[in-house]
Amino acid sequence: MTPIGILGGTFDPIHFGHLRLAEEVAQQLALSVVRFIPSGKPWHRDPPGATPEQRLEMVRWAIAGNPHFVLDEREVRKNSPGYTVETLTELRREIGGEQPMCLLLGADAFLGLPTWHRWRELFELTHVVIAHRPGFSLLQEQMDCLLREEIEPRMSTGALSLHGLSGGLVMTCPITPLAISATIIRAGIGAGRSPRYLLPESVLDYIQTHQLYR
Repeated sequence: MTPIGILGGTFDPIHFGHLRLAEEVAQQLALSVVRFIPSGKPWHRDPPGATPEQRLEMVRWAIAGNPHFVLDEREVRKNSPGYTVETLTELRREIGGEQPMCLLLGADAFLGLPTWHRWRELFELTHVVIAHRPGFSLLQEQMDCLLREEIEPRMSTGALSLHGLSGGLVMTCPITPLAISATIIRAGIGAGRSPRYLLPESVLDYIQTHQLYR
């Protein structure tokens, strides 16, 4: 069964780093679709610069035209903070217990996993795929000992293994390194610099129309 990918985030704003990660991992692992799930009220950081609805619309514009990218609005539609484990539990109920699912994370986000709400339960719901720069070795990284104990027996090197199980495996996936961050984009806009070529033109147009991050 072909896995689906899950890419969550604040997307404040979404940029080519997010999009390229989703595209490359989807190709390498033969994912049927990648669901982009913008967070509504992030519990782990300061309030975003754009509203939930604005961030939702920026993602909508960014992924338009890619048949393998889908926008999932569920966290934005909630009135409470969205925890990844709760979102994935909902998704698992919807798609059934057999459908393989892959949570896509950058290396830094993955290494911070023990700070997440009920983080160990994630492995019961989904595979975890860590996108990283070429040459990166996950098991050579300094990480929380509890995280290391959790992932070492789950490590997989074959994409096909993700297709045969609904979840529970951890895999690394090298992607093209792009030194782009939403923080840099927001700071640049605030300083009067153009973020052109760091994000899709449609997203830039939306930012300019709504005077975001100024």
